[in-house]
Amino acid sequence: MSVDNTEVDRATEKKYEQLSPFELKNELIDLADENLKKTAHTMINAGRGNPNWTSIVPREAFYLLGQFAAGEARRDWGEFPELAGMPQADGIAGRLDQFLTAQAETPAVALLRGAVDYGTARAGFDADAWVGELADAIHGDHYPVPDRMLTQIEKVVHDYLDLTMGGAPAGGWDLFATEGGTAAMCYLFDSAVVNGLLAPGDRIAIMTPIFTPYLEIPELERFHFDVVELQASRETATGMHTWQYPAAEIEKLTDPTIKALFLVNPSNPPSVMLDHSTIERIAEIAEKVNPNLTIITDDVYGTFVENFRSLMSIAAANTIGVYSFSKYFGCTGWRLGVIAVAKDNSFDKRIAALPQAEKDRLTRRYFSIALEPEKLKFIDRMVADSRDVALNHTAGLSTPQQVQMALFALSDLLDKDSQHRRDCEAIIARRLKALCDGLEIPVPQDPNAANYYVEIDLLVWVHQNYSPEFATWLQAEHEPVDPVFRLAEVGSVVLLNGGGFDGPQWSVRVSLANLYQRSYDTIGAALRAVMNDYHEEFRSSTASH
Repeated sequence: MSVDNTEVDRATEKKYEQLSPFELKNELIDLADENLKKTAHTMINAGRGNPNWTSIVPREAFYLLGQFAAGEARRDWGEFPELAGMPQADGIAGRLDQFLTAQAETPAVALLRGAVDYGTARAGFDADAWVGELADAIHGDHYPVPDRMLTQIEKVVHDYLDLTMGGAPAGGWDLFATEGGTAAMCYLFDSAVVNGLLAPGDRIAIMTPIFTPYLEIPELERFHFDVVELQASRETATGMHTWQYPAAEIEKLTDPTIKALFLVNPSNPPSVMLDHSTIERIAEIAEKVNPNLTIITDDVYGTFVENFRSLMSIAAANTIGVYSFSKYFGCTGWRLGVIAVAKDNSFDKRIAALPQAEKDRLTRRYFSIALEPEKLKFIDRMVADSRDVALNHTAGLSTPQQVQMALFALSDLLDKDSQHRRDCEAIIARRLKALCDGLEIPVPQDPNAANYYVEIDLLVWVHQNYSPEFATWLQAEHEPVDPVFRLAEVGSVVLLNGGGFDGPQWSVRVSLANLYQRSYDTIGAALRAVMNDYHEEFRSSTASH
């Protein structure tokens, strides 16, 4: 691979370093696409986190349940051939049983039977009420009621979070179903400020590297938070990143002027979960030292690590949890997210203790939706705020989306052998090995790693495989984003720059989720070839002196 005649000069690269890596990706794709016209290469885009697997049985169950619900609507009202009524709950569980009996026995049929049994035998639902909620919801003929989340579906998703997030707190969580994790982030940031939990200009801590919106949202004019970064700078004796946090970084949270902590756990891009001692110390600080600390944890990758523990479980009173079904079940297009707030939480207490003028302001804000606005829970305020309060009566995630969310959750709850998780882990492990084979390095072993992404620090690699002098030359002669431009331009390989996530400037993020296994060997080989070409430049320049 040759890197001569690159089209993007250093000055241009400096400008692009200011962009979010997701925006920079578009330029890289253009370069890779241009290279396709000149070569026989196929573009390899490992810049996106969208997985290329889809959890199929819950989808098949959704489509089958939809057929049943359509028949139930026709049963209710069939006066006009193009119109129907609404599924009716009376006797509907028996009719679903008859419907399923008439089908060929498939995994989707088994899941629907298991869903009914789970609801009645384990969750204590009335059979007709449970099946009636599912049929009516999938038919999409009512606004969501309750608007925060459908009653029985909320309990099912609660059980799923209890299973996967390290256990529910005493008293459990209240859940708010949202249009993916991104909507959840927008809603909770806005409501936290509206309700006095955070104020524009407040000091907040962010655990880095991190998904870039958590770096960009605090800088918006309506927030303008004073950001303190906690950096995952721990290393092994050989200089390798562990992507864990020194104790001194965590101790910054004891400062009472720090009002909030934002984190992604497992992290993005390193994709490593916080070790247990760090989780326990953060929980201890929130409980005993800095009780007004608001913790916002995004745990979308938690289901890819065994024995995962979330702060929404360990420090529940101070934590707003965000979970998205998108990655684990391969359903980013469905937009399925949920916000979890412990029923016994510090937020409601802090709102109740606000100065009277603030409480009066909030009473005026919410008076039209509650007879006693001061008693409105923070999570219900979030629901109202998501629709500018006045449209609270039409708030909530669409009911068909909630059904699909429930079926995804039930598929895992009924998966006694954890087959889905094991299959996802196996896919990722094979791809990681292919990448490492291409790089000609051993496969790293870290029980805390989800490996959904891999963040490769190129300077660490250079120190270990070439020389410190080469590393010094590389930093002096090239911009940190130059490797990703060269990969795109010459090899049609698209990676994201780790510096854009406030990780090491000379790092790259490789998604192990979105490409076939064979592509990762190619990525590893292309990255190794680029570094070898840099090394040849280094040798030539030093030889001439």
